[in-house]
Amino acid sequence: MEQEQGEYFILRLFIAGSSPVSVRAIKNLREICEEFLKDRYELEIIDAHQQPLLVRDENVTAIPMLLKKQPEPCRRIIGDFSDREKVLRGLGIRMK
Repeated sequence: MEQEQGEYFILRLFIAGSSPVSVRAIKNLREICEEFLKDRYELEIIDAHQQPLLVRDENVTAIPMLLKKQPEPCRRIIGDFSDREKVLRGLGIRMK
């Protein structure tokens, strides 16, 4: 099921400090969000080293990991988000 235009996205990105993969993941994800979800998303970036209890509570099994909290269904996407199609599919966004 594809997402409707106008839906608000709540995203949580788990990273590991300022590692090159984490930096790349943040950059790639921000570009995707700005292009496809402009003014319709909230992105929380969480350093797994600083918030290990949240990592446990969210059952994070790999880093970087993006949790799409809203809209439903909740999804998990792992990687540096360089594969835009995979990320958009995971978020339920149809490319134009």
